[in-house]
Amino acid sequence: MHALPSSVAAGRMLSASTRALPGMHRSCLAPCLAAAARRSLTTSGSRPNIMTGKKTDEKSRLGPGAEGLHIKDVPPKSPPAVTSTGQAIHGDWVLFHPVYTSDELRSVEVLFRDSKTFADKIALSFVKIARWAFDIASGYKHKPLPPNASSMSLEELRKGGYLMDESQWLRRMLFLESIAAVPGMVAAALRHLRSLRLMQRDHGWIHTLLEEAENERMHLMTFMTLKKPSLLFRAMVMGAQGVFYNAFFLCYMISPSTCHRFVGHLEEEAVLTYTRVIEEIEAGRLPDWTQLPAPEIAKDYWRLGPDATFLEVVYAVRSDESTHRFVNHSLASLKYESDINPFALHEPDMSTKGSRICFERDESRKFIEQSHKVMDQAAGKPE
Repeated sequence: MHALPSSVAAGRMLSASTRALPGMHRSCLAPCLAAAARRSLTTSGSRPNIMTGKKTDEKSRLGPGAEGLHIKDVPPKSPPAVTSTGQAIHGDWVLFHPVYTSDELRSVEVLFRDSKTFADKIALSFVKIARWAFDIASGYKHKPLPPNASSMSLEELRKGGYLMDESQWLRRMLFLESIAAVPGMVAAALRHLRSLRLMQRDHGWIHTLLEEAENERMHLMTFMTLKKPSLLFRAMVMGAQGVFYNAFFLCYMISPSTCHRFVGHLEEEAVLTYTRVIEEIEAGRLPDWTQLPAPEIAKDYWRLGPDATFLEVVYAVRSDESTHRFVNHSLASLKYESDINPFALHEPDMSTKGSRICFERDESRKFIEQSHKVMDQAAGKPE
């Protein structure tokens, strides 16, 4: 997704990004990344309206170029040095995403946002329809345990439809993630085309939406290491993806805010699903996953320890979903045409994202102001 779990300064963001590059590339790209770290979200020191992005024809404070100096315009401080960190980078991702501490993994709460407008009610209604269809397609069921559950065996509870086994849960998660990666990519593509069509800046939305899409895809790649779907399952995913992609595409052109609200509600359901998986594992009702080692792709992606288990992976996925819940509900409260994405530079830590449903528009403005202070401090500018 979008940032480290705590409110980090731009200097730390720059350091983390450059360390992930080979020595030659790191030396060459450091000046360019430093210029990006100094980038501001508004156009002047007075910042009369911090929520509104600048127009294309306004000059950058950094000098030539709307986005700052080109790397060729930056005088080299020293000749590039060929070095090796000795750390191999594996995986199929390139964008920023959170890496959580143990406390942050356990700070997520199951939350639901009340519908306040007619558009909110429409979004929630579509989520209920989508949830009903997903439950049927994935064979999901969650019946309350009977009063005598403590005297029943695991097999008896499963045969009675009270519990799902590991294969059933995995089918649910695979189907969920194959669809959940669609909205971010669709929204990013449409905002990209809008920016090109109107020849205006995007105000930082595209990158956050692409990060969300990639993050959801990495969830799918992680779960795919545990189960190879059948041809029938793949055909169902293709059909659902085709319908959902085109429906979301059309709806986003009509009302982007309603679509972000829809995704926010959808992520509420995802947080609930993974919370139930965690409870089932910790209660010993999914014995095959109790001591199952985390897949290598998950250890690398979330920077888990060498002895990490699959339970920690589910905790990390749930934290990701709570971030998507928070971000999309917050974006839905903004003015799509003109407001700056408050999470373009960094995000709140999990103590906020895990326990709150979203930022309202005024809170987003205040968060942008805090981001400016962080960037100014990183650039060595006075208060």
